[in-house]
Amino acid sequence: MSALLLALAAGAVIGLALGALGGGGSVLAVPALIYLLGFTPVAATTASLVIVTVTSVTAMSAHARDGHVRWGTGLLFAAVGIGPAMWGGALADRIPEGVLTAAFAVVAGAAAVGMVRSRPVAEGAVRTRPVRAAGAGAGLGAVTGVLGVGGGFLAVPALVGVLGMRMRDAVGTSLLVITVNSLAALTMRAGTVEELDWAVVGPFVGAAILGAWDGKRLAAKVSGRTLQRIFALVLMAVAAFMLIDAVL
Repeated sequence: MSALLLALAAGAVIGLALGALGGGGSVLAVPALIYLLGFTPVAATTASLVIVTVTSVTAMSAHARDGHVRWGTGLLFAAVGIGPAMWGGALADRIPEGVLTAAFAVVAGAAAVGMVRSRPVAEGAVRTRPVRAAGAGAGLGAVTGVLGVGGGFLAVPALVGVLGMRMRDAVGTSLLVITVNSLAALTMRAGTVEELDWAVVGPFVGAAILGAWDGKRLAAKVSGRTLQRIFALVLMAVAAFMLIDAVL
């Protein structure tokens, strides 16, 4: 299969995940870029930030029209992560490729386990803990910067459990957090963006944008719990493959 067709197929899946779950797309984007399209780990994490930033903005606009983006809370949460995201973006170039791949696999595996073990969240109010909220935002920014992931798979649980958001609002708001963190990380990788293979990245982004719109519609028809479980199984398989590849 040609690189163009692979990019289109992978982009559609990543966009679908972002639109339906408010995150998770970049966790699949990085391994797709490495193993299907031949990118190095550093180039893949940079390309992933570009893809996730553009796709998140698109998906966020759809959720915002339905009133499910908490702008003030989302921007405050994201602001804490800007510094760590920029630091992580600068650090990524200095990490050996094998270590970067292994670290990504561990984070992806942890995210998958978290999705499987999560329980339905009550709609009642949850008391916000400022220290925990700041810690979650900073950790999310660092993960975004180093590994090139938007962090939606971490942002949604944090917004629900730490800030007490309803699930629908957390999904929409996580896309705002992803956008801010990804842009911050990209500022520290500006020199490597020009070196990307845009003949592959461009179609990937286009397919991801279309997939994000479909994901938004899918989320209205299928329960979030079902989508989470399907995605978690795929993520576990990807994490296991990447960890084996990094170790052997």
